[in-house]
Amino acid sequence: MAANLLEQLRGMTVVVADTGDIQSIATFTPRDATTNPSLITAAAQMPQYQSIIDDTLRQVRTELGAEAPVEAIVAEAIDELFVAFGLRILEIVPGRVSTEVDARLSYDTEATIAKARKLIGLYERAGIRRDRVLIKIASTWEGIRAAEVLEKEGIHCNLTLLFGFHQAVACAEAGVTLISPFVGRILDWYKKESGRDAFPGAEDPGVQSVTQIYNYYKKFGYATEVMGASFRNISEIIELAGCDLLTISPGLLEELRQTEALLERKLDPAIAESLELEQIHLDRDRFAELHQADRMANEKLDEGIRGFCKAIDTLEGLLKQRLAVLEGKAVFHHAAHEVFSVCDLDGDGFITREEWLGSDAVFDALDLNKDGKLNEEDLLAGLGATLQMAGRAVATV
Repeated sequence: MAANLLEQLRGMTVVVADTGDIQSIATFTPRDATTNPSLITAAAQMPQYQSIIDDTLRQVRTELGAEAPVEAIVAEAIDELFVAFGLRILEIVPGRVSTEVDARLSYDTEATIAKARKLIGLYERAGIRRDRVLIKIASTWEGIRAAEVLEKEGIHCNLTLLFGFHQAVACAEAGVTLISPFVGRILDWYKKESGRDAFPGAEDPGVQSVTQIYNYYKKFGYATEVMGASFRNISEIIELAGCDLLTISPGLLEELRQTEALLERKLDPAIAESLELEQIHLDRDRFAELHQADRMANEKLDEGIRGFCKAIDTLEGLLKQRLAVLEGKAVFHHAAHEVFSVCDLDGDGFITREEWLGSDAVFDALDLNKDGKLNEEDLLAGLGATLQMAGRAVATV
């Protein structure tokens, strides 16, 4: 009986988990893991990761001070949160985690460099070596130039949202560590453009793109690694067996694990070296010319950046909402304690009806067990409904 496809794939390709869900990473034990704003935003809404969100917001509030505006807290918390998830992931995977620079900086070289240095600094503060982190940057000309600078500083980069061959060439010439061609999104564009429902096997345009890049890199000895990403089905993965790395969602990892069939290696350096290929070199103008001519790459890069920007905006909204709830809780705890201290006249830890300074109706509403006395927890429970209503109100803003 043949081994399952996942086991065989691991024998010829580094398998990477494409998720921010720490539990899924633990299930599939990949060598590396990748995250992006959309994945982190999704994970941030899972109850099991609420403590990461809360701890990060409290830490940033402490660092920036009580007078810091909400916007400053949230902006700092985004970076801290990305690294917090990365740190949890690095407790599981033996290799690297990819952490993404804010997509809103995709066309700003200097801002991208500054953000990457900050993210690496946060990892180093937590005791993580630089060789265990890849900084993800969109494959714009400006992003590639930022990566070139960062690589010289020992900050390794993963150039993402890569759709065109010209982007891959520019990344290799800049000496970046790794690129992530988006197989599935390339397929999506061609399906919509052609009206076809499917491109089976080696006909898949995303598969063809990664194959072309892989062969070019191996032919001309570029050290940049190729990591296929954004898969729509396991057929695409099968066709790219042998690629340096493949980052795969938990659903497709499970499908590979459940499928028993013989897996043939499709990408091989020896085959690439035997091909007749022409090496090209790009400057800014030539890159811009080729990017403009490649409608698919042009449209998908723009769409991808806008999508990641939207995910960041959504995450900011979630963090603002959660911060309001957390700080509201602190206010209510303080208010309950103050009320209790004033009313507990004899200091026995209970407020009797005679000690209560409010109306009988309020006392009866707070006295849920009807024992004729209130403790501090009773006050908190009574105020809790008000806190929840406040949190829901913030969510609708």
